[in-house]
Amino acid sequence: MQNIQIVILSSASVLGALLVAVLGWLESGEPFDIRKFASSILRAIVAGVFSAIGFSTIENPLLWDYISAFLIGAGIDVAGNRIAGAISARNTATTTPK
Repeated sequence: MQNIQIVILSSASVLGALLVAVLGWLESGEPFDIRKFASSILRAIVAGVFSAIGFSTIENPLLWDYISAFLIGAGIDVAGNRIAGAISARNTATTTPK
């Protein structure tokens, strides 16, 4: 039974990350581009793996554990998106001739 709970917690993290990615796309007003969305899918998978590792010691997850897993996934996608944007902006700034 514990394995199923870990899968559900991990799935909650993946769903949290994907929801944030979809909301970001809807907010942008741009046409859907799978290449831009692929990095969010990768971050969602990473969030699921981190949740599976982190919650593997919990025997009986409570509702708060599922909410936390969802928020962890959302946070990983948001943070990853911000970090990627900062790196991209810094690389653009350093390669632009003055």
